[in-house]
Amino acid sequence: MIRVLFVCLGNICRSPMAEAIFKHQIEEEGLKDRIQVDSAGIGHWHIGSLPHEGTRKILDDKQISYEGMAARQVKESDWDDFDYIIAMDNKNISDLQAIREKNGVTVAKLLDFVPESDEGNVPDPYFTGNFEYVYDLVTQGCTQLLEQIKKDHHL
Repeated sequence: MIRVLFVCLGNICRSPMAEAIFKHQIEEEGLKDRIQVDSAGIGHWHIGSLPHEGTRKILDDKQISYEGMAARQVKESDWDDFDYIIAMDNKNISDLQAIREKNGVTVAKLLDFVPESDEGNVPDPYFTGNFEYVYDLVTQGCTQLLEQIKKDHHL
């Protein structure tokens, strides 16, 4: 089983959006028995919370399920449990590096998988309010990440 963890600051906007989109893509590809997905936040502020209403609204509009999702905090054992830890921005990467070294886990930013993107970081819609733009970036990143995983694991 290939395991992917998406990480953002609070685990209510970007990373749960990525988790939901990636799960949707995996189901469409018939790979849900091969790839598992979760999300977590660097901070503890929103533990147990549903995704942000802006994230829920755009996922509802796109008919992508976020059922059963609740915010949690990144923990050191995630490096043992996941093959890919995918952050939304440079700050998330530095925060992850402060928790634990890679140890064979692929730790990268989501938009590293979209070299043609004008953005290097997925902006936080909690502060910008632009959930549509973030949805577009996250979708591009998830699509390219899935292609890379399929290639790397011969799926």
